[in-house]
Amino acid sequence: MVKGVVMSADPRQTLEQLCVERGENFASLSRLIGRNDAYIQQYLRKGTPRHLRERERRTLARYFQVPESMLGGPPNDDAAAYGALVPVMRSEVRASAGPGAIPNDERARPYFAFDPRWLKAITSAPTAQLSMIRVEGDSMAPTLNAGDDILVDLSACAEQLRDGIHVLRVDDTLLVKRLAIHPVGRRVTVQSDNPAYGDLPDCGLHEIECIGRVIWAGRRIA
Repeated sequence: MVKGVVMSADPRQTLEQLCVERGENFASLSRLIGRNDAYIQQYLRKGTPRHLRERERRTLARYFQVPESMLGGPPNDDAAAYGALVPVMRSEVRASAGPGAIPNDERARPYFAFDPRWLKAITSAPTAQLSMIRVEGDSMAPTLNAGDDILVDLSACAEQLRDGIHVLRVDDTLLVKRLAIHPVGRRVTVQSDNPAYGDLPDCGLHEIECIGRVIWAGRRIA
């Protein structure tokens, strides 16, 4: 259910209630869908036309951010079309891009939600294998800064391990670092993007525990 709007079997009642609650006038909505100023009023009050055309209905549904079925559309994949966002759990730990963050509490809770089509475009991992983690420190600056939230693919380690930024666990500390995979043997170099920090060259994979690959980052712009 859309907040503030009572679902009605009559799309006319729904549309009129949306107009009242959101302060929209009929003439403006008529122009929005490319009709004369009286079109919406006639639809609501006189029943002409009997049904909105598909293009008109879709435009109004997107404008009001409601499922198209509320305005007389078919009760098909409204969720996929209009917003069934996929929640991704955020761990109550931080991955250090600095001296090291000790994870005291690894409980997770929903914090971010993504459009499923966008999410599918960047990863094939199931949602259960994704996690949001907060970055601390500046060793990965300017790529990642303190306070950035990173989306981590927990399935992208082991045999799938490749060059890129990963979250690692070293001595119960979570680190976010860049891994450069050596072309021969199971060896890696652990790198910091900030030149003020040194690298750890020629590490064996047994020396690090890869938690996941960083596939997206979000940050506040001050």
